[in-house]
Amino acid sequence: MSLPPGSPEALYHVVPHPDDEEVNASQIELAGETAAEPVLPPMDLPPFLVDARIRWIHFILGCSVLLPWNVVITAMPFFLSRLSSSPLRSTFGSYLTTTFTVSNFVFLAHATLTSKQSSPSRQTRFSIIWLTILNFFLTLSTFFVPSPGVLFAFVLFNGVAQACAGAYLQTSVIAVASRFGPPAVQAMMSGQAAVAVAVSGVQVISAAASVMGKTHSYVSDGSAEERSAFMFFSLSTLFLIASAAANTWMVRMPVYQHIAASLEKPPKKSLAEDGHEDERRGLMSDHPHDDPMSDMKSNAIRVAKANITYEVAVAYIFMVTLAVFPPITTSIQPTNPATHPLLFSAIHFLVFNVGDLTGRYVCSFPIFAVWSAKRLLTLSAARTLFIPLFLMCNVQRGTSRIGGTPIINSDFLFMAILFCFGCSNGYVSSLCMMSAPSLEHNPRLKGRTEDVDVAATVVSFCLVGGLAVGSIASFAVKSAICGCNPFYG
Repeated sequence: MSLPPGSPEALYHVVPHPDDEEVNASQIELAGETAAEPVLPPMDLPPFLVDARIRWIHFILGCSVLLPWNVVITAMPFFLSRLSSSPLRSTFGSYLTTTFTVSNFVFLAHATLTSKQSSPSRQTRFSIIWLTILNFFLTLSTFFVPSPGVLFAFVLFNGVAQACAGAYLQTSVIAVASRFGPPAVQAMMSGQAAVAVAVSGVQVISAAASVMGKTHSYVSDGSAEERSAFMFFSLSTLFLIASAAANTWMVRMPVYQHIAASLEKPPKKSLAEDGHEDERRGLMSDHPHDDPMSDMKSNAIRVAKANITYEVAVAYIFMVTLAVFPPITTSIQPTNPATHPLLFSAIHFLVFNVGDLTGRYVCSFPIFAVWSAKRLLTLSAARTLFIPLFLMCNVQRGTSRIGGTPIINSDFLFMAILFCFGCSNGYVSSLCMMSAPSLEHNPRLKGRTEDVDVAATVVSFCLVGGLAVGSIASFAVKSAICGCNPFYG
């Protein structure tokens, strides 16, 4: 049975039809040793049904990858309410986000370099287990009121631990997704955006409830933040348990056993087998004492050099995004005096995240796919034009408007620009992540199957690097907009 022309499966060639080749049991068992590419087993279900399950599981795992960061951001009002009487309150947000992003970047670097040393299924399972435990501890924290110093240390430690587990989860998930092709990578990227939409949607509802029927002088007693945090931590814990179950299901699928078989760490051998292996390696190799870690580093560097265009493109995307969102965008206030600033800010996060999810979803249609590295780099660089557009909006410093009447004096136009900004972020970043590890669309890999997961983890590392650089640049951007804004009439 052939796939319909123009379908995503037909274009991406993720899973060949079982009738294309017959594989006996011995060939399957030795596929990783005797074949250049994984050998597929006979399948009882049509390929598109298998692919649909794989894509949905990667969508769920993509949600789990970004869940730690969303836990930290969403629970910020709760943490601040517990620190309301402490001098630590004013610097808590900066400490938490900085320690999280820096820790995530450092651990992701190690996870990228050692990705070949561990089984991705085992690493995914243990990462999710640790995230579940850490979220459960946060759930319990809503029942206690410790001293500000203890809470400060606990939350920072929990955030660093989640950043660590999230880094290893990200590398294992993207490594497996890359073996299933661009559709699985696109599903994973969409999952990351979907969880952000869900979180920002909750923020809008909370903001609307907090300002409805209350004066501007209303001060919460912290109980609402506590209930909201308990619900979010509890739901996050349950979702992580569900994602662990989904990953276990995927690993047991026959298609996983052969598409991702070469990524799994082989079982330990006996001492006798190890001795024979060493003898064979000494007789057959000119370099019997090669350092595996050194080989992995050199391999990662080689692949990184080959894919430098994709890596620069995806890093610059998030450098631009984090440089202006949210430091500039949150400084833009509504031009309509009837709109509450708190609700306006919450809606603006939702608009960006919906745009981001839309851009990532569009990539699932082959007609909108762009695979050329140079074109993707051009699209990435073109996003710089959004910076002056945002500066033309109603940027304010504190309670004072910067300059006179803004050129873009419309809340609707600001939201439209923000939606396009988010859409371009999701669209171009997803295409970079899909293209870099694709043997079909990236000739730089020269058909090497063993380089697919390496390319995926390296470009994922560059994405996080762009986030880190953009976060640092946001301090300078925030300082710059406090000066004279040239985009006012």
